[in-house]
Amino acid sequence: MTGIDKYRIIKYNPVNFYISVLARRCIKADYRRQSCNFNPLQRNKEDGQMQKRFHTPEGVRDIYNDECRQKLKLQEKLHRVFRKYGYEDIITPTFEYFEIFSREVGTIPSRDLYKFFDREGNTLVLRPDITPSVSRACATYFSPDKEPLSLCYTGNTFINTSGYRGQLKENTQMGVERIGDGSADADAELLAMTAECLIAAGLTEFQISIGQVDYFNSLLKEAELDEEAQERLRTLISQRNPFGVEEFVEEQKLSPEIAGAFIEIPQMFGSVEILKKARTLTDNPSALEAVSRLEEIYEILKLYGYEKYVTFDFSMLSKYEYYTGIIFQAYTYGTGEPLVKGGRYDKLLKHFGKDAPSIGFAIVVDSLLLALSRQKIVLDESEACEILYYTPEQRTEAVKKAQSLRSQGKSVALRLKKGGA
Repeated sequence: MTGIDKYRIIKYNPVNFYISVLARRCIKADYRRQSCNFNPLQRNKEDGQMQKRFHTPEGVRDIYNDECRQKLKLQEKLHRVFRKYGYEDIITPTFEYFEIFSREVGTIPSRDLYKFFDREGNTLVLRPDITPSVSRACATYFSPDKEPLSLCYTGNTFINTSGYRGQLKENTQMGVERIGDGSADADAELLAMTAECLIAAGLTEFQISIGQVDYFNSLLKEAELDEEAQERLRTLISQRNPFGVEEFVEEQKLSPEIAGAFIEIPQMFGSVEILKKARTLTDNPSALEAVSRLEEIYEILKLYGYEKYVTFDFSMLSKYEYYTGIIFQAYTYGTGEPLVKGGRYDKLLKHFGKDAPSIGFAIVVDSLLLALSRQKIVLDESEACEILYYTPEQRTEAVKKAQSLRSQGKSVALRLKKGGA
């Protein structure tokens, strides 16, 4: 069994898919314990009095105690990797004008956005994705077309997913964007950073699966399909449905070469050897150039020593339409969802007035934290907080002692004894 097969079983085996569904339901139940979609306010009778109890909306949750400490520690570790590679922080607004995430930009469908209006009647959106925001900011304040930028960020994203899917609607993302650099070296660097981030988090077994949007798009252009047919084919390939693809190409009466390539794509995943097979399926110059790019990236990645974590998947097609070259996702045990999503978006900045090739990735911190928890990996090894109880008469001595211990780097909490006794 190859490395990718192990992770593919988690994602696609029917039995494990069922387990994944159960896991999602558990996640859903977890935040439903805190959220009531039928009434945000309940009354509880305690000690003979009616007390108000407020709940969070469905899809969001409170994080506290050990989990909160673990999350903050994880974010600290990831940010340290970003800084080691020379990336500078950027903070963008939580909400933007609707146009930043419109269909023309290529983000998620409008129905999945949280939209509202300001006093002037402008349509605003809670960001579902941070990359367009960073791209807008870069086009406004910098000249990435003249000098490449290396930026990193931490922030929450909001997607109004269907409640029955059992997914959180608010997630914390940490990511990087290399803007103004169209080289294979930049691609390899971000793949290396992805591996290093997951290792820093404590994972030992994970897989980074790399796709190539240009390969599929080159064949799609050659096939000359209408928009509806393109979307149908894209869906069939993303679902890894070779029989559905075979039926589709017969309906479309495509040439044998193009039809054969499309039928093979859903099953084209595996080690670096799959790149050789990709070359045999077509003589399309753009598609072959896309394969050459993957080969170059792989050779550079070997210099970092992280090639063992990488596999290739030509059936990977992102829902974000702004991706233009390589795309990649990282998986591990304990969660059926990608921990990391990334790719190249060479045309995105044109929407904001600048032309600069770029690549980036985002780590879904909540998914990574869940995977660490299920793999029994603990991040926070900090010393327990010492609690000093004191009476009013002991206040002076207690404060001095607490401050002395704090100056030594210890965590100390002062607590006044009830009743002063």
